[in-house]
Amino acid sequence: MSHMSSASSPSSSSPSESRRAKAARRAGEFPPAPEPLAIPVFDSHTHLDLTVQEAGVPDGSGGDPVEALIAAAAKSGVDRLVQVGVDVDSSRWSAEAAEKYPSVLAAVALHPNEAPRLSDLDEALREIEALAGRPRVRGIGETGMDTFRTGDEGRVAQEESFRAHIAIAKRHGKALIIHDRDAHDDVLRILDSEGAPDTVVLHCFSGDATFAAECVRRGYYLSFAGTVTFASAGNLREAAAITPPEQMMVETDAPYLTPVPYRGRPNASYLIPITVRALAAAQGVDADELCATISATGDRVFGGWA
Repeated sequence: MSHMSSASSPSSSSPSESRRAKAARRAGEFPPAPEPLAIPVFDSHTHLDLTVQEAGVPDGSGGDPVEALIAAAAKSGVDRLVQVGVDVDSSRWSAEAAEKYPSVLAAVALHPNEAPRLSDLDEALREIEALAGRPRVRGIGETGMDTFRTGDEGRVAQEESFRAHIAIAKRHGKALIIHDRDAHDDVLRILDSEGAPDTVVLHCFSGDATFAAECVRRGYYLSFAGTVTFASAGNLREAAAITPPEQMMVETDAPYLTPVPYRGRPNASYLIPITVRALAAAQGVDADELCATISATGDRVFGGWA
């Protein structure tokens, strides 16, 4: 999750969100499906468990809701998903989902806002380490730093947790998936101090072009969410414009961060086409060409899904 712990959605605390938008989100009024992509891509960061819990499924059908979300994504040209954990329970769920559904891989971690709340951080980290060894767990995340939600009193535990996750990623040879909110300098400082893993993904990239250039120089991957479509996000579009396509990924962070024009309603992987087309426009490239590059990047970063 880009903005919150698993307790609530980022938009639920926004004073600018209208009463109608809140009601639509609670009621699970998913947006209509966009035009499908001609070249399939993957969703590099989603929360299927939270989507089901907080919003349900797009068509409201019965049966397995996770299968319904996967099927809706496939119809839009989103054929693979990375399911991301935010605490021990959701990380365990993620690992099990990846073993059950062929189009799903998992990432496991303690969200940076979760770490300061734990009575036994070390025990939780041991649980994450155990899950990290599973073959369909391909990422350690989302971990990182968040100075927006966590104040000074929780910063020590947050940084300790981040450093531990970096070590886990290196021990297991897995991609490190970073949550960075209002903490760009801290994230780079800690990565430099610990030594970054071979593969680093900046989830829901939130920096400007200057920070993007620094991350690109270091060889990191920048994953862009629906926020890149927001009217106020000119800085993100500038960052996307200077990101090499082979270091770019696209995500939903579902059920949050739904792209314009559906901001405030529930998000799901089937809406990726809106965001990837916005990225293609920012880069001035053909959407099909960008999709092919992003798809190949997924296999390079996370390994094959089959």
